[in-house]
Amino acid sequence: MKLRALSYQERVSWHRLAQSENIGPLTFQKLIDRFTTADEALAALPDLSRRKLRIYEQARAEDDFARAAKFGASYIVLCEPDYPELLRQSPGPPSLITIKGRRELLNQPALAVVGARNASAIAIRFTRTIASELAGAGFAIVSGLARGIDRAAHEASLEHGTIAVVAGGIDHIYPPENEALHHTIGEQGVLVAEMPPGTAPKAEFFPRRNRVIAGLSLATLVMEAALRSGSLSTARLASEAGRDVFAVPGSPLDPRCEGTNGLIKDGAQMLTRTSDVLNVVNPGQTRMYSDAIRFEMTPIEGLRGRILELLSASPIDVDTLVRETQATPDAVLGLVMEMEISGQIARHAGGKFSRLA
Repeated sequence: MKLRALSYQERVSWHRLAQSENIGPLTFQKLIDRFTTADEALAALPDLSRRKLRIYEQARAEDDFARAAKFGASYIVLCEPDYPELLRQSPGPPSLITIKGRRELLNQPALAVVGARNASAIAIRFTRTIASELAGAGFAIVSGLARGIDRAAHEASLEHGTIAVVAGGIDHIYPPENEALHHTIGEQGVLVAEMPPGTAPKAEFFPRRNRVIAGLSLATLVMEAALRSGSLSTARLASEAGRDVFAVPGSPLDPRCEGTNGLIKDGAQMLTRTSDVLNVVNPGQTRMYSDAIRFEMTPIEGLRGRILELLSASPIDVDTLVRETQATPDAVLGLVMEMEISGQIARHAGGKFSRLA
């Protein structure tokens, strides 16, 4: 992707495309690759679909930008030079983000510190120690501005640099008791949101927030987490992006430690002191992530038919389609995007797809 600064109107068009019906990050990127600009992609959408798609209205997009500006926030688009580089390198990065605060922190080496909302006192104390020491060592600390571990991580790293990724709009305070911290981070740290301003958090938005937390970070540290904790999804996303995962061991009698103990069993690195992280990850470290797997290209129409043949009412993931078709990931994703927009297939949670009757 060629990096360049966009005009206000170009950013608005990117926002309209990103918020249009059935346009997720992967579909968005395929549209931009194919049509070059968001305006051209928006113009082409009606012809790509068998049914009428709801395209995000120009006036609504401009209202979002005005609301962000009123809050003191601004948009950064994926192709712009100041978009966070680690996030850009992660799988399925947001097409654009809203930020408020010290934007330079977004390209500082960062570590995610996440964990239980109903955290134990000892886990909160340990989180404050680890976050403070790692921030002092030169890392920005990334978390989700939730209760418990997140709050402790932000408060402990605020002096040096903290990044709060919120599940709703950048101006929506959640939970309410974090209102003062939300505003303080917007001045002394940096707030990040993928959803438009004014959006209230919903359950389906939190996995997207977790994806951004993991994407911004060289490693994810899970301090305390139950088996069904959202922190485990952040750890999984970090691992899928090729980033390091650390977990704090805990008592087998405490349900809040079952998730972290499970992560260690599954190969996460054990975290008991700050040096455990510094021995693996250092503030000057940079990494490039790329998929070196390539397959022989199948003729496009033949590939389209083969994908439809492989799909059924039971959802399967893109990796399976790539493996079974022996086509390039780019070719499969491009056709899946076209077939989703045209109403031939449906997208499901976890990046899986099924065939529509």
